[in-house]
Amino acid sequence: MQTFLRPGRLDWIGLRPAKRVALIRVEAAQAITGAGLEGDHYSGRTGNRGITLLQAEHLPVIAALTGVEEIAPATLRRNLLVSDINLSALKGQRFQIGEVVLEGTGFAHPCSRMEEVLGPGGYNAMRGHGGLCVRVIQGGLLRVGDAVVAVDAEA
Repeated sequence: MQTFLRPGRLDWIGLRPAKRVALIRVEAAQAITGAGLEGDHYSGRTGNRGITLLQAEHLPVIAALTGVEEIAPATLRRNLLVSDINLSALKGQRFQIGEVVLEGTGFAHPCSRMEEVLGPGGYNAMRGHGGLCVRVIQGGLLRVGDAVVAVDAEA
């Protein structure tokens, strides 16, 4: 369960400074143990959804299902975009991005807001492609380009 073909990669970081405002793309962010990302409005509400991640490989699928050529990560309102590792396989697992240790707590299901941002059918286009919610086990700095690797849960 903890074997992957290769490490993943953190491709994009976005912070939501307030509800219903555009995400701010950053090159690095501070993850706070048990809370989330510093500067993100969701930080500290619940440890189980401290940070949300999206699978980069799902962006073209969501675009195709909504009938557009391309979708920017910020549109989907997740904090981190990762590639080259299956996020679904990290549910219930501990993994590390840079110096930060995270634990996958559940899938990040879409909300009705996807109908607003993606148009009619946007919610259903996101179903199964919404990403992963995680809690921060060990805080630290996340940087675009950091490796994403599974870690031993006993560590």
